[in-house]
Amino acid sequence: MSSEANLLPLIVEPDQLAEHLGASELLIIDVPLKAESYAEGHVPGALFLDHRRLVRGSGEVPNDVPDVEALSALFSSLGLTRDTHVVAYDDEGGGWAGRLLWTLELIGHSRYSYLNGGIHAWRQEGLDVSQQATDPTPSDYQAEILNPEVNIDVEGIKERIGDRQFAVWDARSPEEYAGEKGQNKHLGHIPGAVNMEWTRAMDAERALRIRDYAELITELEALGLTPEKEVITHCQGHHRSGLTWLVGKALGFEKIRAYAGSWKEWGNRDDTPIEK
Repeated sequence: MSSEANLLPLIVEPDQLAEHLGASELLIIDVPLKAESYAEGHVPGALFLDHRRLVRGSGEVPNDVPDVEALSALFSSLGLTRDTHVVAYDDEGGGWAGRLLWTLELIGHSRYSYLNGGIHAWRQEGLDVSQQATDPTPSDYQAEILNPEVNIDVEGIKERIGDRQFAVWDARSPEEYAGEKGQNKHLGHIPGAVNMEWTRAMDAERALRIRDYAELITELEALGLTPEKEVITHCQGHHRSGLTWLVGKALGFEKIRAYAGSWKEWGNRDDTPIEK
């Protein structure tokens, strides 16, 4: 589906969203880090989504993508249809909201937006919040992985290490990147990866909205991350990199992908190359 057909732009400001509240094709989803954030006050009409439903939850890589049965059940329970325009937001600057939108991209649902700054920006603008839970209208949504290229696996990364048109954006903290901190069997980073922590993409002065695009592009280019490259982003469990994937998309990085296995997988295997 072309972006021209979309109700709202990829990155939507609070006042833009406020003008569309109540639109029949709109599905607003609050996927907060802290569940109590929704109860304390959410965008009127927003549904609550437990972020744990965005990950597999079991196995050696519990942060991996849920299977299609689980994804079908998830999006049916939210009432998603092919014509629905999803607006996602959270309480932490875009991590879980980004993971949700990345999941929609993975299943080929391209009608989506991110509420820039999430609930913090909505509150900062003085817009009304609701404390009344919204009940979804369930649908029968059959999810398929229609855009598998949005994700990448271990072998896909190993094959491309050293390729000048391939880059890895590690969204973890500098300490994790340097191998000074972490809970994994092996610490460090993917060879050739560069580090810009996810929080550096947020503007703390503007209620955690995405920072000025020109500044971000300049900083990313200095790290060798440019829009024409195939850029892979990851963190420990593809939660923080939900935001960095979204930022890349907003900045015009058309070939940005995420590594859902992230360091939880890479750092616990014995056949993955690592730098410190």
